[in-house]
Amino acid sequence: MAVTNALGRRKCAVARVYVTEGTGKITINKRDLTEYFPSSILQYVVKQPLNLLDAAEKYDIKANLFGGGYTGQSQALRLAIARALVKINAEDKKALRAEGFMTRDPRAVERKKPGQPKARRRFQFSKR
Repeated sequence: MAVTNALGRRKCAVARVYVTEGTGKITINKRDLTEYFPSSILQYVVKQPLNLLDAAEKYDIKANLFGGGYTGQSQALRLAIARALVKINAEDKKALRAEGFMTRDPRAVERKKPGQPKARRRFQFSKR
């Protein structure tokens, strides 16, 4: 199997993933998964598509992550891994879509409006 690559995005985070056959090693920005995401919840989020397909020990994953925060990065990585797995085996797409791993989350930060302190918060109204 050749190297399969895919792209995932969430908020401002971008994840580029390169998947090869291997032993289940996940490397992010030349660091191990447990070192890059110390939180077990974020590690779980990243591994969700692999666990769903029982492919956690089948593939080695190298990822380049930049932009955003740690939550956005973990979810961008999850989307990229799911897309790469579909490129490898198209029959997995239905199962991944049913769990919501194939959908890019479009939510992003709302812009700040002029004359207001934040996006929706307004300055306190004073009658007098």
